[in-house]
Amino acid sequence: MGLPGHRRTSSHKRRRASHFALKAANLTKCPNCQYPIMTHRACANCGYYKGRKVLEVKLKSKALKARKSEGKKEEKK
Repeated sequence: MGLPGHRRTSSHKRRRASHFALKAANLTKCPNCQYPIMTHRACANCGYYKGRKVLEVKLKSKALKARKSEGKKEEKK
């Protein structure tokens, strides 16, 4: 069985490991709601993927409050 012939120097380790750095996420805008999403993923904000609804998304607290306040305004009119 083969054994390493020479010690791997620290500079050689660092040069080899320089390719292990993480890349920045490639984000695009959702065509339906303009929310930033990763490519080839369903939108977490509206639930659309390739022009059709694939996820049922629960409303976030701010959006829920805004919709409730809009409903109250309409009832007063």
